[in-house]
Amino acid sequence: MNKVLLALLMVVGIISASNAEMKCGSGAGKKMEKRFQTVSKDKAIILQHGKDKLSCPECGMNLPMFYKTNHSSKVGKNVKQYCSIHCLLGDIKKGSKLTDIKVVDVDSLKFINAKDAFYVVGSSKKGTMSKVSKYAFASKKSAEKFAKKNGGEVTDFKGALEKAKEDFK
Repeated sequence: MNKVLLALLMVVGIISASNAEMKCGSGAGKKMEKRFQTVSKDKAIILQHGKDKLSCPECGMNLPMFYKTNHSSKVGKNVKQYCSIHCLLGDIKKGSKLTDIKVVDVDSLKFINAKDAFYVVGSSKKGTMSKVSKYAFASKKSAEKFAKKNGGEVTDFKGALEKAKEDFK
């Protein structure tokens, strides 16, 4: 009797897993769409330390999942890595004194100085923690190419930060 019950449970589990896979996404057999912001863990540069180093210190979101909008800063002697400019600004609004602000360059996936970056604000690519996307590039040429393909306006860090402030109104 126990063997029959165990076999029945295994069959139900296999059927359930199969049905869950088919329901995932917008149609049967389709895989979930990968976010533009996402990179694999092995491609993500993680600058902060500790047991929660893969999570944004402001909202808890997974950093590799939203990597292409990651920002970082020094707060005292510690480095914090944020999922987005929205969370970076949230930390500023809480009174944190941030220095050495960096952002991920969409093309190289490396951190660059945010003050030297060219941001594309409002592209068709989804934003992180905001309806309005904000992606950074090391060169103006790359930002303009991205904006031509995906829409949006090219600006600097100050312009992107001003746009992010609208999320807090």
